[in-house]
Amino acid sequence: MTLPLERARSRKPITWLTILGVLLLPAAVGGILMAALYNPTERLDAMTAAIVNLDEPVTIDGQVTPLGRQLASGLVEGSDELDSNLTWVISNEDDAADGLADGTYQAVITIPEDFSAAATSGGQAVAEGGGEAEQATIQVTTPDDGLVADDLITNQIATVAASTLGTMLSEATTENILVGFTTIGDQIGEAASGALELASGARDAATGAAAIPEGATQLASGAGELSSGASTLANGLGTISATTREAATGAAQIGSGLTAGAGQLQGSVGPTQQLVGGIQTASGSAQTAAAQSLDLTQQLRAAAAAACLPPVTSQDQCDQLTAFATQAGAVAESAGTASGILNAPEVSGGIAALPGTLSTLASSMGQAGAGASQLAGGLNQLASQGIDQSANGARALASGATQLSDGATALAEGSGELATGLDTLATGTGDLAGGLRTAADSLPSFSDEESTSLASVIADPVSTDAATGTLFGPTAIPLLTAVVLWFGGLASFLVLRAHTARTLTSRRSSVALALRAFWPAAAIGAAQGLLVSLIVQTVASYDAAQWWAFAGTAVLAGIAFAAVNQALVAVCGGVGRWIAALIGVVGVATGLISTVPDWLASLGAALPTAPAFTGLIDASGPAVAALVVWGVLSLVATTLAVALRRTTTAAAALAPA
Repeated sequence: MTLPLERARSRKPITWLTILGVLLLPAAVGGILMAALYNPTERLDAMTAAIVNLDEPVTIDGQVTPLGRQLASGLVEGSDELDSNLTWVISNEDDAADGLADGTYQAVITIPEDFSAAATSGGQAVAEGGGEAEQATIQVTTPDDGLVADDLITNQIATVAASTLGTMLSEATTENILVGFTTIGDQIGEAASGALELASGARDAATGAAAIPEGATQLASGAGELSSGASTLANGLGTISATTREAATGAAQIGSGLTAGAGQLQGSVGPTQQLVGGIQTASGSAQTAAAQSLDLTQQLRAAAAAACLPPVTSQDQCDQLTAFATQAGAVAESAGTASGILNAPEVSGGIAALPGTLSTLASSMGQAGAGASQLAGGLNQLASQGIDQSANGARALASGATQLSDGATALAEGSGELATGLDTLATGTGDLAGGLRTAADSLPSFSDEESTSLASVIADPVSTDAATGTLFGPTAIPLLTAVVLWFGGLASFLVLRAHTARTLTSRRSSVALALRAFWPAAAIGAAQGLLVSLIVQTVASYDAAQWWAFAGTAVLAGIAFAAVNQALVAVCGGVGRWIAALIGVVGVATGLISTVPDWLASLGAALPTAPAFTGLIDASGPAVAALVVWGVLSLVATTLAVALRRTTTAAAALAPA
């Protein structure tokens, strides 16, 4: 069934099938693009990637650390934030290269041999206080004929996995550093306490050192006196040595005399024995004489008595006889006494033992003589080895005491300087203690829980809650909608004429002619906007209010784009369709990324696709007003073009539009 519409550049009639094709074109294009591009992360399992793990694990503190294996495991396991993941295959270099070449794998992730060593080098450098840190890298390889977004997806996944592992390592390193801060602070605090004790000890030492000079002076004085006394002692010992030698000479003489006396005593033993015999004989004779003297005394007394009886012959004779009798009595008494003494056991035993005693005395005198000789030798040895050496020692003591006195004097002088230095040390150590205490108080201290939490924040200080579910972000659907509606308007005027071929002959006004050509394209544009909105709803699941605003803006954009494309064709003819195509391309380019050149961004902002894009993102009055202005201005331009066409030549009027 044909319609009363004129086909552009052809006299072939337009059917409902033609209108349906133009109507469904934006919906088909938009549906295909949105189905292909919207939220591709839900279909990541359609891509297959290989992991080639060449990493050599390292050993840290006795524990094997296979970071390459952990990274591969993290890639295979995927993220909790995504519902799907790539299909990963653990492979080797040859298989990965073959799979990449024949299309089996869309990407190959290669973990190098030194990955673990490089990834842990920073932490090792911190722990060991030196060493060179190296950044660990992984290689992502995609085929030369791979699709456009495949590289973006695989690189993003590999980057996130490597970043996550790096954050984990950074957290561990930072946690150790924070724990080290606490340990250092404690140790500095202990050092401050030790420095304070050292300052106190230095102060006490300074006080003690201040007392040393007085004691050292007294020591010097005492050492001087000791030197003088030692000199006197040495002189006295010299005198004693000389006296001892004289005593040795005397002892030698005594020994000689005793030895000679012992010989003489030993020689008198025989005569003494004869004397003992004589004494024993004399004792018997004395006893006999005593008896005889007693008889004589009795006789003389009797004679005296007889002579002294009256008449006395002679008084002289009487006296003489009495005297003789008395003398004889005395002799008898003396003889008796002598006999008693000589016959007494003590006297007789002593006289009998006298030879043995003399012999024993002679032997003792000989031994005493030998001892005296030995004494003389000992005294000479004492004088030579003992007293002389003592004298020499006393002289050395005097010299040492003099040196001690000089040293004590120097000690007194140095002790004063020592006391000053110790006082300075005490002051400086006190300042050190204060500085260490300040440093200890300044260093942060964290518990294990605080260290873990803070390390996590320091390792990853900034995060974002931006949605990661779509590849191109939340503006992808509005951009695609605006672009397909624009090309839908262009398609309408690839089929329809911008103004009737009977413009020159028609009796209607130029406005009526412009509107007559506009309304079919406007109706198609509105229908295109509604169809695209329905397709978008199946993909994006907008809420009711959001969808109605989106659909209203899409319908308005479809109508406005129809007016603009009509004006481009009406004013510029076939060139207008090329301009419309360029406008669509610029709209896509400026809507995909913000890094376009300024002149291109300014151009894109001035095009009719810009307010449509803005309004589809968030329906607003300015966007609606801009679309209305574009539509009205386009109708005005079309009307002016129709008016100009009505004054043309006959040859131009017959030419196709």
